[in-house]
Amino acid sequence: MRHVVAVFAVILVMLAAVAATVPASAAANPYQRGPDPTLASVAATRGTFATAQTSVPPGSGFNGGTIYYPTDTRQGTWGAVAIVPGYTARFADEEAWMGPWLASFGFVVIGVETNSRTDFDTARGAQLLAALDYLTEKSPVRDRVDRARLSVVGHSMGGGGALVAAERRPSLKTAVGLAPFKPSGNLAADRVPTMIMGGARDTTVTPSYLDGLHATLPTATKSVYLQLTGANHLFPTKANTLEMRILVPWLKTFVDSDTRYTKFLCPAPADPTGISQYRSTCPLLPSG
Repeated sequence: MRHVVAVFAVILVMLAAVAATVPASAAANPYQRGPDPTLASVAATRGTFATAQTSVPPGSGFNGGTIYYPTDTRQGTWGAVAIVPGYTARFADEEAWMGPWLASFGFVVIGVETNSRTDFDTARGAQLLAALDYLTEKSPVRDRVDRARLSVVGHSMGGGGALVAAERRPSLKTAVGLAPFKPSGNLAADRVPTMIMGGARDTTVTPSYLDGLHATLPTATKSVYLQLTGANHLFPTKANTLEMRILVPWLKTFVDSDTRYTKFLCPAPADPTGISQYRSTCPLLPSG
C-alpha cells in the first residue's frame, strides 16, 4: 500500500511539473497558436509558421482559387479565412499577397475567384460560403481545418459579399469588409463580429458611405470601424502592413479566441500611426 501511495505521489509531482511548463492561457485555450505577440510581430510581413499552397479547380459553387495553409501538423486544426476580391477584379491579381501572410500567422486561407467578375455582393457572399464548404468538406487540406472556426474577408463588392455571408451564416466567427460596398442593403441583420476598414481618401466607397453603413450595425454586434489616413480604394490590393497589423489581431481574437491580441485593438490601436478614425465596441471578447 505504501508503495502504491508513493508511486501515486510521484505521478502527481510529474503532472504538476508538466502543467507548470504550459502557459495558463494556452491551457485554457486549445486554439491558441504561436508565441506571445508583440507590436513588432503583428506588424511583421510573416508569422512564425511555414506555409504551402495548392490550387483549387473551378466548380463547387465558385470559380476556383488558391489555398494557403501552415505546414505544421503538430498544432491540431486551424481556423480558416475565405477572401474574395472586388468588382471586375481577380483574387490572384489583387489579394493573393494576403494568403501566405495570414497562413504564416496560423490560418488556412482560401482565395476565391468569382464565377463572374461582375458578380454583385449577394453572389460573392454565396461564393464565399461555398468556398468555406469546399475547404472543410472536399479540399485536400480539410483535415487541417476546424470547421467551427470560419471567417470571411472581402474587398469592395467582395467586402459587401463578406457582410452578406455574415448575415446568411451567423455561425461565422467574424466578417471583414475592406472598403466594402453593399448594394443589397444595410447591416441590421448582422450578428457576426464585424470589422469595416476604409480609406480616408477613397472616392469610390467614400468615408461618408462607410459611416452610414457602419451605423446600421446592431449595437450588440461586436465591431471595429477604422479609416486609414491617405488611403484610397485600392489599399487592400497590395502588401499593406498597416492593414494587417489590425487584421491579424482581429482574426486572432475572433477566430482563435486568442485574447493575447485584444490589447492591439482595445481601447484603441496599440500603434495609431496611419489611422485617422477608429471606433470599437470594446471590450472585444470572443464568444465561447
